[in-house]
Amino acid sequence: MAKICYQSSSFKPKSFPSPAYHNKANSPYPTTRCNLSLSSKTTTEPEPVFTSVKSFAPATVANLGPGFDFLGCAVDGLGDFVTLRVDPEVHPGEISISEINGTKKLSKNPLWNCAGIAAISVMKMLQIRSVGLSLSLDKGLPLGSGLGSSAASAAAAAVAVNEIFGRKLGSSDLVLAGLESEAKVSGYHADNIAPAIMGGFVLIRSYDPLELIQLKFPVEKELFFILVNPEFEAPTKKMRAALPSEISMSHHVWNSSQAGALVATVLQGDLRGFGKALSSDKIVEPRRAPLIPGMERVKKAAIEAGAFGCTISGAGPTAVAITDDEERGRKIGEKMVQAFLEDGNLKATAVVKRLDRVGARLISSIPRQ
Repeated sequence: MAKICYQSSSFKPKSFPSPAYHNKANSPYPTTRCNLSLSSKTTTEPEPVFTSVKSFAPATVANLGPGFDFLGCAVDGLGDFVTLRVDPEVHPGEISISEINGTKKLSKNPLWNCAGIAAISVMKMLQIRSVGLSLSLDKGLPLGSGLGSSAASAAAAAVAVNEIFGRKLGSSDLVLAGLESEAKVSGYHADNIAPAIMGGFVLIRSYDPLELIQLKFPVEKELFFILVNPEFEAPTKKMRAALPSEISMSHHVWNSSQAGALVATVLQGDLRGFGKALSSDKIVEPRRAPLIPGMERVKKAAIEAGAFGCTISGAGPTAVAITDDEERGRKIGEKMVQAFLEDGNLKATAVVKRLDRVGARLISSIPRQ
């Protein structure tokens, strides 16, 4: 029911790949062990197998209440797209960002763009020196929303580069590339980038060495996320600055037990228990909720409307609640939107989405002639 990836080294990550990287073993505890480094992953430079590819990476919900910086999951139907093509006008070994749709706030300089940083890392891993690439980014996720916007861009770009050169790298390499990108934008944390690449629920057991455990939510169980995004931007760095530098022993024990319960209930498919744990954070949410107008009332409205649990998605401002019924999820979303407006004076939109079990993947490709 779990998949583990070990990354041995004491450096800060630097590269990222695509999805059939995922372990398909039939063991109830499929395990992948990866001794990764920032050095190249191939002995010879691979040739492109496609002239262009299009990839997708999903939105993610980080923290999941008590799992600050070590738990996250991917959400189906929301995310970013990257189109990548071999471009003879780009200097060999380099990448150019030709277009960004969906926002005007991002730089086209690949050294200052999440997608560009991750793409460059993968090119370094593959030792790409003879081919130039051009990248187009379509943002489906709003910036500063708490839905893993930067991670989705990085994941989609890394997958695209890996695919265009024949899928030489695995998911653990891609997580490293995405981690480098995340470190430059919002901090060194993998609870968005790991599920964006791997899909499903992911536990970051350790950062040094990097150890990732994929948690398998039962396929026969229904799980719906109600995501309510207010018209309010909550930059991750600002929201992290609000966190306490020290915590009490009692809060440490409480959050540890709730995080353990959350993992157990995910594996069991126990949504009521999952919701209870999701709603139980006593360390991070109490500091961040007051910074998001109406959040405390929104959480109360979700529970009163029948949600099993509710918390802040990532750094916010998106609120996330869970249920096992899509129609009930829509009604819960309506109550949460209403609460944001009445208590926080914020307009908001609600969507109901399933768990994304696949992660970042190839959408389409044009073979090389």
